[in-house]
Amino acid sequence: MEIERHKLRVHARLDQPTGPEELRARQLRARDMLRGDLEGADLDAYVEERVGITTLEKLLNHARANSIFPATFGLACCAIEMMSTVSPRYDIARFGAEAFRASPRQADLMIISGRVSVKMAPVVRRIYDQMLEPKWAISMGACSSSGGMFSNYAVVQGADKFLPVDVHVPGCPPRPEALLYGFNKLQAQIVGNPDPGWRSRYGAEGSEEWARSGPASRPSGDAAEAYRRAREVLGA
Repeated sequence: MEIERHKLRVHARLDQPTGPEELRARQLRARDMLRGDLEGADLDAYVEERVGITTLEKLLNHARANSIFPATFGLACCAIEMMSTVSPRYDIARFGAEAFRASPRQADLMIISGRVSVKMAPVVRRIYDQMLEPKWAISMGACSSSGGMFSNYAVVQGADKFLPVDVHVPGCPPRPEALLYGFNKLQAQIVGNPDPGWRSRYGAEGSEEWARSGPASRPSGDAAEAYRRAREVLGA
């Protein structure tokens, strides 16, 4: 097996001068711009190369997505996986979220890491209400997302029953990589570019499940109509 080594810059060239002559030319153009000697097309080209235009809302969302302050908050075994995301192996600091805050008044992200008992739900909601606006929530693991293996009267069957959840991370418990992946999904939502769900990717609109009163009950009119439209889209 033959191994070839290449410099990264060969494959991803940066916008840098290729030689002393081009560097000197750029310096002269910058000097002329500062003096006010550039006019017309030369000035327009110089400005277009160096000025980016955006909206204030997009700029704020970009800053928010890359400077999130999670709450130092854990409920069960998923919290151990959450703690490991700040370690050098996973390094959530790459995404600007390494500063876990001990006070909800300094945090804007709640990671619900573990099962939520019925007695604990009001406390979790109070902590969420005390957090800064805008704020977000990640439901980490099967227990916080749907109750997991604890299908009983003492555990809330999904954290979205008592507070809004932005991202669900499946697993029991999910690995730190899965939490980081869900965190990247949340960042995409914050900047206004959310990834499409699997129903949108595969054309499965109308396949949602609705709660029914029993096995012998009839689907609602909305459910039947959505199912019919989905069958028409699929050509079935």
